[in-house]
Amino acid sequence: MVGSQMRTSGLRDLVVARGRANGLDAVGVAETSPFEHTRRDLEERKAAGLHADMQFTYRDPGRSTDPSRTLPGARSLVVGAVHYASRPAPSDPAPSGPAMGRVARYAVGNHDAVLRAALDAVSQDLRHRGFRTVVLADDNALVDRAAAHRSGLGWFGKSSNLLLPDRGSWFVLGAVLTDAVLEPSDGPVADGCGTCRRCIDGCPTGAIVGDGIVDARRCLSWLLQSPGTFPHEHREALGDRIYGCDDCQEVCPPNRRSDRRSDGGDEHTVGTAVGTSRMDVLWMLRAGDDELLAAVGRWYVPGRDPDHLRRNALLVLGNTADPAASATLDALRAYLRHPDGVLAGHAAWAALRMGRPSLLDEPGVDDRPEVLAERQRGTVARPGTPVT
Repeated sequence: MVGSQMRTSGLRDLVVARGRANGLDAVGVAETSPFEHTRRDLEERKAAGLHADMQFTYRDPGRSTDPSRTLPGARSLVVGAVHYASRPAPSDPAPSGPAMGRVARYAVGNHDAVLRAALDAVSQDLRHRGFRTVVLADDNALVDRAAAHRSGLGWFGKSSNLLLPDRGSWFVLGAVLTDAVLEPSDGPVADGCGTCRRCIDGCPTGAIVGDGIVDARRCLSWLLQSPGTFPHEHREALGDRIYGCDDCQEVCPPNRRSDRRSDGGDEHTVGTAVGTSRMDVLWMLRAGDDELLAAVGRWYVPGRDPDHLRRNALLVLGNTADPAASATLDALRAYLRHPDGVLAGHAAWAALRMGRPSLLDEPGVDDRPEVLAERQRGTVARPGTPVT
């Protein structure tokens, strides 16, 4: 039989083997009925404002939870997971320089390229057999964690991440949607968190407000991607993070066990360059637009606006840089006079955080509305920092 009438465990085994042979670390198969529970969760959280200004799968919950909206007649999802480096590789140098921004692990290397190539191979096999397919990787047409859960790859942790048994959550997920009728994998994995709440307690801003519920308005990973002014109440908690936040995953026991088993290397570090787990924020503030965007590669940057990256760099500068270093003071003086008021305001906060309020009194700075607003907020200098 051909087309959508074909249903054999042999075909399922073939596509699973094809996915593994092309780089998937885990593969599962699920049927394609709408993810009704996930849709309700998205709609309720959106109504409560927990999504902040995030769009992605929140944009149209009806679409992102109903595979048939993407491929009419869809019958199966082949879901794949690719592991990414569970800790910095040995070649990654130790942090150095006056202020180095920390990059989340998933953003070190292009693991999505491995995922997409493997899913493309599965898709090609199915197409050669007469089936229709759509590859979904980092795509707002599918809540990939829900598909991975249904396919038996893992369970939902209290952090809202999907955890694979004995392997944790250091994975990127994607799927091939097809009209082939494939035998589903065994059902969802039982909860493995039990009474553990380390991710909830370990979140620096208290963003995990319930089991599996994240308030994006407090989540540092999202706030680093959200445009506009970074919320003042979370600036100190940001610390040295320049892109993403791994805290809820790093304290997770399955991930800690995975880290201990890892030697720091990973076969999927495509595109990894020495130093990409840290970024020199002073360099980011000096670099030209094209140079800066090229350096961050596939990071999500709203509107591909390099000033968004500079906004974040100024916060890391304020939290970590040497207040006495001439390069730091030069950068602050330049950005206090920057024509973009958002950047000038973040520079004023950084100066106050480093105990340098005198920089706000200099000509060309002291009468700027953004600077005056920051001064009135009364930002407190870092502990032990002399105020000048």
